[in-house]
Amino acid sequence: MLPDELRYQLLRTLERNPEMTQRQIAKELDLSLGKVNYCLKALLDKGWIVAGNFKSSERKMAYAYYLTPQGIEEKATVTVRFLKRKLEEHEEIRRTIEELRSEVSETGQLARRSEG
Repeated sequence: MLPDELRYQLLRTLERNPEMTQRQIAKELDLSLGKVNYCLKALLDKGWIVAGNFKSSERKMAYAYYLTPQGIEEKATVTVRFLKRKLEEHEEIRRTIEELRSEVSETGQLARRSEG
C-alpha cells in the first residue's frame, strides 16, 4: 500500500478539491503523472475514493475524485499517524538543536578561556 505521508497528501488534496486533474495533483504533490495514476487506482481499489465524470467548459470530460465514508475514516486514521510521526521528528530536532546550542556555548567558552 502507499506510504502514510503520500496517502495523507492525496486524500487531503482530493478532499479539498475533488475536481483536480491528475496533472494538477502531480504538480501540487511533485509526483509523476504515472505515480498519481497508480496511487489513485490504489485508492479506488481500496474503496477510499470514487471517481465520477463531470462536464466542464474547459474539458469535454473529466473525473472528480470524492472520498467515500471509508476514505474519510482512512484520512482521519492516517492523519493521526502522520501527526504523531511529525511530532516525534519535531522533538528529535528540538533535542538536536539544544545539543548544538550547548556545544556552541561550550566551544565559545573554551575559546574565550584560551584567549585569556
